[in-house]
Amino acid sequence: MFLIEARRITVVIFGALLLAISLNFFLIGANVYASGFTGAAQLVSSVFMDYLHIKVSTGILVFVFNIPVFILGWFKVGKGFTIYSVVSVLFVSIFLQVIPVISLSDDIILNAVVGGVIGGAGVGITLKLGASTGGMDIVAMVLSRLKDRPIGTYFLILNGIIILLAGIFYKPENALYTMLTLYVTTVVIDAIHTRHEKVTAMIISSKAEALQKAIHNKMVRGITIIPAKGAYTNEDRSMLYTVITRYELYDLEKIISEVDPHAFTNIVQTTGIFGFFRQNN
Repeated sequence: MFLIEARRITVVIFGALLLAISLNFFLIGANVYASGFTGAAQLVSSVFMDYLHIKVSTGILVFVFNIPVFILGWFKVGKGFTIYSVVSVLFVSIFLQVIPVISLSDDIILNAVVGGVIGGAGVGITLKLGASTGGMDIVAMVLSRLKDRPIGTYFLILNGIIILLAGIFYKPENALYTMLTLYVTTVVIDAIHTRHEKVTAMIISSKAEALQKAIHNKMVRGITIIPAKGAYTNEDRSMLYTVITRYELYDLEKIISEVDPHAFTNIVQTTGIFGFFRQNN
């Protein structure tokens, strides 16, 4: 258990480092903006410096913007998820303060693409371990659960505002390059982490009852238990069939490894569902 949590924290911190590198080495110097609250913090920091001549660190703004979001996430998303998200945002803020802002290239397209790739990798591995980089991840999850609409809708709205303001306060080209960065970031996140909000898990286990109780203690999700038989061993087993959100994948993996490490689990993408899907409150 301790090794699992230590691995999770290590990966979350490494993801924060990648995100900070993408900002300080590529995006900030080129006035190209990341997605979500990080991009909003970049934009506010740039506007304060260029228009008001007030220096406010992007790292500090990232943390300040996330404080009310952490409170929301604690009560509406889950304490474990929020704690690891706090760790991620805290280390992003620290790394942004410690790592100097430098320009490795004067090519704005190169900065936009490489920054998007590195930043997307940082966000992707963080999401894969069941945490987030805070900000819009948590807000979108809460709104999605209230309305049961795709999380991407809310990301699109916030990122659209960032792109629009980048074009207003700076050159229109900055808005276009920001769009390029957001596209690259999304592609990389999708490559590392599942792109669909909902996924279907099929778990073959000889400890179906114990697994069902453990899953229901952690997640409010419906489970269908189907009798199954091993073709090679001819042993009777059960298949637990459930649909969960992508953010619950890590918790499900941890439950299975604790209750029945010999279980076989198949995760498939779910593009749509009909009928009742219980939302966590």
